[in-house]
Amino acid sequence: MKIKRMLALGNKGFLMPAVLSFIIVILIISGAVLQIINTNLWNVNNNVKSQRAFNVAEAGINYYLWHLSHSSTDNYDGTGACKNDIPALGCGGYKHDYVDSNAVKVGFYTLYIKPKGGGSTIVTVRSIGQLYGDNNIRTVEAQIGATSFASYGLVSDTAFWFGQYENASGPVHSNLGIRMDGANSDVVSSSNITYTPPPGYGGGTNKPGVWCDPSITTPVNCNTRNKTDWLFPKPTVNFAQVSGSLCTMKKVAFANDAATAALANLANACTQTPNTRTAAYVPKRASFSTFGGYMIQLNNNGTYNLSRVDNENDTIAGPYTSAMTLTSVATNIAIPSSGVIFVEDNVWVRSNPTFHGRVNIGAGQLNSANNAQIIIADNLRYSVKDGTDVIGLVAEDSVLVAPYAPPWPGSAGFNFEIDAAALASTGKVTYPSRYRRNNACTRGWVNSNQTFTFYGSAATRQAWTWNIFGGSCGDRVFDATLGYYISGVEHTDTQYDYNLLYAPPPSYPLTSGYQIISWREVLTHP
Repeated sequence: MKIKRMLALGNKGFLMPAVLSFIIVILIISGAVLQIINTNLWNVNNNVKSQRAFNVAEAGINYYLWHLSHSSTDNYDGTGACKNDIPALGCGGYKHDYVDSNAVKVGFYTLYIKPKGGGSTIVTVRSIGQLYGDNNIRTVEAQIGATSFASYGLVSDTAFWFGQYENASGPVHSNLGIRMDGANSDVVSSSNITYTPPPGYGGGTNKPGVWCDPSITTPVNCNTRNKTDWLFPKPTVNFAQVSGSLCTMKKVAFANDAATAALANLANACTQTPNTRTAAYVPKRASFSTFGGYMIQLNNNGTYNLSRVDNENDTIAGPYTSAMTLTSVATNIAIPSSGVIFVEDNVWVRSNPTFHGRVNIGAGQLNSANNAQIIIADNLRYSVKDGTDVIGLVAEDSVLVAPYAPPWPGSAGFNFEIDAAALASTGKVTYPSRYRRNNACTRGWVNSNQTFTFYGSAATRQAWTWNIFGGSCGDRVFDATLGYYISGVEHTDTQYDYNLLYAPPPSYPLTSGYQIISWREVLTHP
């Protein structure tokens, strides 16, 4: 019995330290676990705050997307002046409270706005988000831009036809339907699943929104060509808004010079017809005539020459100097800082010999029933094709290629070229099928060494074509291979200027609102 009692006493002495050790270990582990939990809770809370700061920064981008959609030329956040906290980021910072769904100010974002310039619609917006009472800062930067009519190589409100020798590059769209017998290098789209082509375009039977003639096997075989980029139906492009864009151009021209600036803000600004001529605004003549208006000669030093057109005979088989009666008005006029020239009359245009700069020429009589045209009287070429040079031609009626514009004598061969973004608000972008002077069929060029290159973009409410096939008529030329008489240049190459996608001519009409082109989080501050 004595031995057992001693063993029991010995066990008690052994268990006590073990229990204490176990308790200490548990306390240490519990403390570590509590520390981990506390750290995780802090991290979670911090991450939540950081995410909320990020959401606030995103809200700043969305706000300015909305702002540009309502005021596309305002890069000052509605303040009327450029604030330069950090010049490298553009104008800013403009601070806005962020209010949650409970009408509580939970944070703020600071905006910096930097337009790309050079006529581009792209604006880089940096938004810095932060919660009140917290040091977390998140920064988001986005490029926001709007597509214009120059976003297409060719866009039309009606049907059109690319002949087998007509090549098209860039996006091509018709609100009605397209016969695409020539080669294309980009999307070709129509707003219709099917349509009935008009007479002369393969009309008479229902056709797909985009189609080709199965009998065409050269240079492109209609039956074996890749048609995956023929898309239909696609949304309609709204041409009705171009008239408002011409009004906007006129206001921009008024605002560009102190002599007319007061007119720009009038409620009836677009029907104002001052007699004051500025670099940006050319007044209408005393009376409107189909064969009269003004000639703008674009120079390669950022200037233009202005002449009055007193008469035109478009049947003349010679250069524009033979076809037109001109009186000089002024020379070496600097292109306006806005890049917009608005003429309250018909406009003839050429380059001398190339043009260097960015300009948009509008022609319209917005206060009368007369519709002004733009006539391309000669070669119209850029000095470089890298986006530095751009010519916009926005006509209230049609943009026409004069029958005397291709080089003479044509029998020697030529490469006639037009570099421009051309838009006809209510009319056509075309080589005319008939002379305006006597209504006879216009002359044609069918030899392979007589070529026409169009580099830019064409948007037309009505027809588009650089040549017309038909029977014997006037000055048309017979092509024995095709069996047709031709007006215009048979061998053409229509090339899209991809620089126009988000850098159209200044104040060029838009087809849609602003959208986010690219987006990224900026890890540095601000």
